[in-house]
Amino acid sequence: MSNSSKLSQKQEPKKVYRQNAALILERKDRKILICERLDCKDAWQFPQGGVDEGENPMDALYREVKEEIGLHRKYYKVLDYREGYRYKFDQRHSKSKYYLGQEQTYFRCRFSGKNKNIDLNTKKPEFANFSWILPEKFNLEWVPDFKRRVYIEVFFDFYDLDIT
Repeated sequence: MSNSSKLSQKQEPKKVYRQNAALILERKDRKILICERLDCKDAWQFPQGGVDEGENPMDALYREVKEEIGLHRKYYKVLDYREGYRYKFDQRHSKSKYYLGQEQTYFRCRFSGKNKNIDLNTKKPEFANFSWILPEKFNLEWVPDFKRRVYIEVFFDFYDLDIT
């Protein structure tokens, strides 16, 4: 094959995992924050989002939490974090054209604020509602099937719980 025909062939860039930071916000009574997606009734998850170029996962955590639930970092403190959680995107996911899936760093944080410090009415709202539940009350059916394995791992790693 000549060089000119090689150049004319359209080569798609190799897909990679998108880096992501996720928040487990926990109160002193052990209850954790879950948020109901605005675009999918009865779909509950942890706030999370992509790590932008030039950011590290902690920077992304602070930015994403402020963007998604309006919570300033003065109202929570990082207690623990774990990285390397991966899931592949479902082909219907809008980002599947660009990424294989997401590789997440989960941060378990202690909440020191009040419910009024959480504001879902952000510039680009993602959540319709939020609730505080005990970790053992989390229902795996609240998350899409392609994310469930990560949620199983996260609940086991952070709370020694089997949520299957």
